[in-house]
Amino acid sequence: MNKPEPDHRSANRRELDERIAAEPRLKPPALPPDAVAEPIEHHLACRARHPIATTGVVENGLVRPLDPSVKLPEHARVIIVASEEA
Repeated sequence: MNKPEPDHRSANRRELDERIAAEPRLKPPALPPDAVAEPIEHHLACRARHPIATTGVVENGLVRPLDPSVKLPEHARVIIVASEEA
């Protein structure tokens, strides 16, 4: 049997979690009777944005990919993973 972990949440967070858990469940979506189930990958493939991973440098707050073939759209969201290597 697993040993329960101590609850480190604040009193405000615990109250919020209890309030959210007490909310009524959402109704299932209204689908036609002949609707076919599809995997989540199909839904995600229909989206226009696809994540990419590339190396780059940050200069004066601007992200510059090292690969010149990588083009980032204006106002793109990026996740920066820093390294101390030069």
